[in-house]
Amino acid sequence: MASNVHELRPRPSDSEKITINLGYVDLGHVDLLVQEGFYSNRTDFIRTAIRNQLDRHNDAVTKSVARRQLDLGLRHYTRQDLEAVQAAGEALHIQVLGLASIAGDVTPELARQTIASVHVLGALHASPAVKEALKDRIR
Repeated sequence: MASNVHELRPRPSDSEKITINLGYVDLGHVDLLVQEGFYSNRTDFIRTAIRNQLDRHNDAVTKSVARRQLDLGLRHYTRQDLEAVQAAGEALHIQVLGLASIAGDVTPELARQTIASVHVLGALHASPAVKEALKDRIR
């Protein structure tokens, strides 16, 4: 019977849910624009507003990413990646703007031995045990 169960709405891997508080008047303006057909829903309005602001500040973001030497986009670390770092006697300094993920088969011990620091602007996906092991190295 369990083999017949299918997830209806898989969680998109390229997004993260956030919550915002908005004043009633601002929310009313958003709802009015949705009602008038400028946007399909509140989320569409908010995404568009965020993208417009990001476009507006694109030059500053690009310079900052280069200056900080951040990996841009998605960066996945496998157990094999970390074992290679360990074999080389090195340590990783993870710096990502976007999504950094650490594979589910990475043990907390391996993560602690190979990851010196984690700085993620966006989201970090890792097991709770790995996050706990690295909590003093995550900023």
